[in-house]
Amino acid sequence: MRSKSILTEAKQIERAVTLINLGARLQVLESETDLSYERLLRLYKEVAGKSPSKGQLPFSTDWFMTWQPNIHASLFLNIHEYLNKVAEMDEIDTVIKAYQLYLEQTQSQGLEPLLSVTRAWRLVKFVDNGMLTLTKCSCCGGSFVTHPHEIAKHFVCGLCNPPARAGKGKASGALQMQ
Repeated sequence: MRSKSILTEAKQIERAVTLINLGARLQVLESETDLSYERLLRLYKEVAGKSPSKGQLPFSTDWFMTWQPNIHASLFLNIHEYLNKVAEMDEIDTVIKAYQLYLEQTQSQGLEPLLSVTRAWRLVKFVDNGMLTLTKCSCCGGSFVTHPHEIAKHFVCGLCNPPARAGKGKASGALQMQ
């Protein structure tokens, strides 16, 4: 019988606590740690002070294609891809660090983060499974989340060509042109 490493278990608990503090759903914790459901549930209640949300995780790629969510998802995914290239970390640690940097960027700009850590995690899974990808904008050269069959040569992002009503109301997070 092989005994569990205390250090490995401590790292798993630390990772789970970080994810809980970022607002991750219990399904993400189950997928990304080796801790039992019962331990994760107790840990979640202890850290968050409440029971975890119930229900299924978002599964549609469509959410990432709408205007503002696409910009936020693209920001996160570009950070994630950069960290993947320059840092040797476990995949979930890359997601955590990229999400923390995404939060720093949105908050420094006075923006409400639209992407939850659970959606960010799901986005990475969609990219890993070939359901979404990054495509360069033919105008600004930035990389944006698209479906993999997007014609890259003529792709124009939502920043270069926003929808007609995009950012018109302050309540909807209006764009501040300066």
